[in-house]
This record gives sequence, C-alpha cells and structure tokens, in this order.
Amino acid sequence: MNKRTKDILVITVLGFSSGLPFPLVSGTLQAWLTSEGIDIKTIGILTALTFPYSFKFLWSALFDRYSIPKFGRRKGWILICQIVILAGILLMVAVTPQHLLLFSILATFVALFSASQDISIDAYRTEILKPKDRGLGASFAVTAYRIALIVAGGLCLLLADYLGWQIAVIIVGSLLSFGIIATLLSDEPYGIRKPATLKESFIEPFKDLLNRDKSITLLLFIILYKLGDAYASSLSTAFFIREVGFSLAEVGTVNKIGGLISAILGALLGGFLLTKMSLFKALFLFGFFQAISNLMFMALAIIGKNFPFFVSTVVIENFTGGMGTTAFLALLMGICNRSFAATQYALLSSLASLGRVIISPSSGFVVESIGWAAFYFLTFLIAIPGLVFIFILKKVILDVSER
Repeated sequence: MNKRTKDILVITVLGFSSGLPFPLVSGTLQAWLTSEGIDIKTIGILTALTFPYSFKFLWSALFDRYSIPKFGRRKGWILICQIVILAGILLMVAVTPQHLLLFSILATFVALFSASQDISIDAYRTEILKPKDRGLGASFAVTAYRIALIVAGGLCLLLADYLGWQIAVIIVGSLLSFGIIATLLSDEPYGIRKPATLKESFIEPFKDLLNRDKSITLLLFIILYKLGDAYASSLSTAFFIREVGFSLAEVGTVNKIGGLISAILGALLGGFLLTKMSLFKALFLFGFFQAISNLMFMALAIIGKNFPFFVSTVVIENFTGGMGTTAFLALLMGICNRSFAATQYALLSSLASLGRVIISPSSGFVVESIGWAAFYFLTFLIAIPGLVFIFILKKVILDVSER
C-alpha cells in the first residue's frame, strides 16, 4: 500500500471515529434517557452537551502548541481523546442514567473529548493530505462521518430495542477501536513548525488569517457559502409533514434515510470531480447546483403533495449539498496554515456554522409572514451572494488550492 492510499484510508477511518460519539451525547442519549424515565426538563438541560462542538475553537490552540511524547502533536492528541471517549462511554454504561449526576459528568467528558478529537482529526487531515488529494480525502471523511451517525443513531436504537441499552451502547462504543488502530498505524505529519509559546498559538492563527489578501471577504464567504442550503433545510421536516401532508413514515424513509444516502453519494462524486477540476470551478458549480435545488422546495410548495417530486426534491437537495460540502471542506483545508491547523480549522468551521445559527431561528417567522413558496425562493436568493464572492476571491481560491 502506497503512502497516498494509506493516508486516505486513515482519514476515512478517522472520519468514522469522529462521527461516532456525537449521537451518543445528543439524539441517541435523549432516547436512552427517555426510555429510562428521566424527566423532560433534565433531558432539555443535557442538550447543552452539544455546545463543545460549536465552541471548540476556544481551546484548539492547546493542540497546536503541545505534543504528546513518542506520538507527536496530532497522533498523540487523537489517541488520548479516543481512549478517554471509549472509557467514558463504557463508564456511562456501567453507571446507567439512574445515577444521573455521575452519568451526566461522564457524558460531559465524552462530549468535550469528542469535540477535541474533531479538532485534532481536522488538523491531521489538513496537514497530511496533499493539495490534489484534499477533495477526495474530504469526500471519504464526510462519507465515513455520516455512516457513523447512522450507526450511533438509528442502528444503536434498533439494537437497544432488541438487546437493551447497555449492550447496544457497548457494541457501538467498541467500534471506536477501529479509530484507535488507524491512529496507531498512521504517519505523524512532519516538517511543520509548531508555535513556540502558548501565547503564540492563541494569537498568531488569528493574525495569520487577518493578514491574508482579502481576508475579511474570505471570512464573509465562509459564512455565506452554505447559508442558503442550511436555511432551506432548517424547517424541511415540518414543511414535508405540515404543509405538503406526507406521513411520518414517508418523511422518515425518504427525507432521513434517502436524504442521507444521497448526501453520501454527492460527497463521493464531489471528491472524484475535484480530482478532475479546479477548486474554484468546483466551488461555483457545486454551489450553483446547491442553490438551484432550493427552488425544488418552492415548486413542491406550489404543486402540493406529489410523491415522485418529493423524492426528487430530497435526493437532489441532499446530493448537491454533499457535493458542496466536499468542495467547501477542501477550501477550509487549503486556507489553514499548517503550523496552526487545529486552531484555524476549528475557527473556520465554527464561523461556517455561525450564519446558520443566527439565521435559522427566524425561519418560522418568515414562513408565517410570506408563506412556504416565497420562503424557499428567499433561501435561493440568500445563496447567491456566496456564488458572487467566489469570483471576487478567484485569485485567493486558486492560490489556496495549490498550498
């Protein structure tokens, strides 16, 4: 096996390892707590366990500054996080939700180290992949991540129904061992200068980004590129059920399962196409298809209940979204200075979700005011500035794709 194949294989397994813990501290955890009779107020409070994923940039500099003896700066931290996550999950199983305080503390540790694992894996992927392999690597990582969400989400619930929660969570948690093996077999990125001091590791990543050509425009583009796509999907389930009139079973099968499969196929195709075209061209084409797919929601709102069109809308929206995500992640990897990859990638990915976090709560009010068809046309319009920014940033994107 040559080094390129090995690196992409490791990136894929680490993508799975990255996605596995998230449902265990979010949706799957809620199901577990509910089945154990925990009150809804406590379950609501524990949704705060997802906060570390949004604010991981606050401590990401630690992973740029410090290395783990004998393992290195990336491998060492990934390995520590994986071991702590696995131990935390097994202890949660042993404690059970009936000992709620200790169980919640353990879940908090799992969430914190899961977000920290993401920091280190994102940095590792940024440093180990060559520019020509970023699109392909991103597509495999995204695919593996989404598969992990299915395993730790839907599959875990099915196992729990037949085998009980403790056995189900042990089975799912044990799959982290594949990530540990991949980490041990991986190559530590070499020849990369790390910050000399902790202060430098906190300050320099921000200075480095802001000193780039058209830095503010680039940061705005990162916020805007996936904004229209995210806004359109923010109320999609409610739209399909309440407005169009599809059943829970139809929405669950088509929107959740079919949509996830479509997103995976879109990510894989996007990664393949990125080996054949420039990042600049891919960002525009994939972003254009992403924006056009929002108009299918508008058309469905006008047409009304039509199952074939419903399936087409879900498949195309998720497929184009998967393609756009692959190109976008390749861009983020290219932007990062490899000396500060952990901090900069965590910052940029948090920035990318900022627009969604800010704008999504307004969606219900907008729908009430202008209706579903106009709302989805608005999401199409919101996607256009991101496409315009691609041409403004053409030189920057072309330079980034060669770094």
